[in-house]
Amino acid sequence: MNPYYLLQSSQRQRVSDGSVVPLDQGWAGDYRLLLVWPQLGDFDSLEYAWWIQRQRSQLQALGVTVRAVGIGDRGAGQRFCDYSGFPGADLFVDLQGALHQQLGLYPGLQVPLPGVSPRQRAMVNLLLMCAGVGSPGTLGEVFRGYWGDRRAPQLIADDEVVEAKPLPPLRGSVFRWAGGQGFQRPFELATLRLRNMAEVLSHWSTYVPDGAQVTQRGGTFLWGATGELLYEHRDRGLLGFSASMGNPLQFLDQFLDQCLDPAVSP
Repeated sequence: MNPYYLLQSSQRQRVSDGSVVPLDQGWAGDYRLLLVWPQLGDFDSLEYAWWIQRQRSQLQALGVTVRAVGIGDRGAGQRFCDYSGFPGADLFVDLQGALHQQLGLYPGLQVPLPGVSPRQRAMVNLLLMCAGVGSPGTLGEVFRGYWGDRRAPQLIADDEVVEAKPLPPLRGSVFRWAGGQGFQRPFELATLRLRNMAEVLSHWSTYVPDGAQVTQRGGTFLWGATGELLYEHRDRGLLGFSASMGNPLQFLDQFLDQCLDPAVSP
């Protein structure tokens, strides 16, 4: 079944104004990209939003309109948008991850732990997933953040200053000493992920109002203007929100008249 028909019958709370409206209300464009995110405090959600914001002007110019649904409440959504810059008008919240379940997305590792609460069980399973259990590709992606990736674009401009506590503020030019420029340098992605982790841990109760869904994974769906499903990706684990993590939006190139440029603007 084309998931688009599910969207037409689904209503969720919009972060910008708190209204509960159909997910496809006013959604137009030659290509409609739906990002079904896990918990809004999840690494994947924050990192995916960073990539969208990085390439938003290109997406708009090429007729790709974006909407996202994340697990959390409106307070989590507002904090997420303030931090990431993702527009609240394009973000909807789903506290229990009901849409994820309806779409049949991977719920994450579900090791039964008798005698503990659902939230405690979910946190234990999440920690196991961080170690790669029930989460294929996670450890390799973590290491890629430290080792660098010559096939991926440079992530931090030389004149950009990144604050990732407990590290002191770092200017992007520092990463040139780790290997050069024009590609993802060693520690560059790991620094951005550290910044996200510091943000979430500092506001954990806001980002994760109900921890029972922290293992739930997300998915990506692309439709044409008439509702035909062109592409989908179903996450299999942590840090697996794309089939090409070095350039997560690369899948769009096969449908667009020109390729998206993931490189840092000069």
